[in-house]
Amino acid sequence: MSFPIKGFLETSFVDWAGKIASVIFLPRCNFRCPYCHNYELVLNPDRFPTIPIGHIVKQLKRHRRWIDGVCITGGEPTLLPNLRQLIEALRNEHMLIKLDTNGSRPGTLEPLLKDHLLDHVSMDVKAPLEDEGYSRCSGVPVNIEHLRESVDLLMAHAPSCEFRITVVPTLHKREHLLQLAYQLRGAAKLTLQHFSPVHTLDPRYSRIAPYADGELLSMQEEVNQIINQGGMPLRHAV
Repeated sequence: MSFPIKGFLETSFVDWAGKIASVIFLPRCNFRCPYCHNYELVLNPDRFPTIPIGHIVKQLKRHRRWIDGVCITGGEPTLLPNLRQLIEALRNEHMLIKLDTNGSRPGTLEPLLKDHLLDHVSMDVKAPLEDEGYSRCSGVPVNIEHLRESVDLLMAHAPSCEFRITVVPTLHKREHLLQLAYQLRGAAKLTLQHFSPVHTLDPRYSRIAPYADGELLSMQEEVNQIINQGGMPLRHAV
């Protein structure tokens, strides 16, 4: 079986906290975030050669003694019709699996979780879970109920999960991040990531300066206090 793998990183120390991982990049995405820096993989995936799964399996076998698992990222991996078969091929090599997703396809996510095919899931959230602001940050109309369903699935069924948001000063103010933290209260982690103005889908974002390190850290500390309060999953939160 073939898979449209467009990138492969043999070794990463940063894509899965506490683990050494290989990284597989899949093409295409259903979002058009204006600050996306991987947009060529989204818009023009055919420009990249396809890497055979056999080559990747061979590399995993070579490094099996010290590679902990494989991170599947994109693009948006849940758009791949045979994602399950790709995961199963990697698990056959005794690899742990981390999936990066935007959470827009809970119908794909649910069977992977319930069949215990994922060891860790990282969901990229773009804004507080409200229609207008979320669509502005994702660049397309978004079904918020699908995102809420994915959050519930992860908090109920994922053996390990985290949420993360790329913080863009023109899109995200402190109050937006705190609102999101309350919506995700009880999650293991909500990580605030620095926005990079390099090579963005919308060229205008290359002129936006990211938050200073100290300010982002201050917001992260406030977010952590809210997240660590615990509580019910999103759909049942007050």
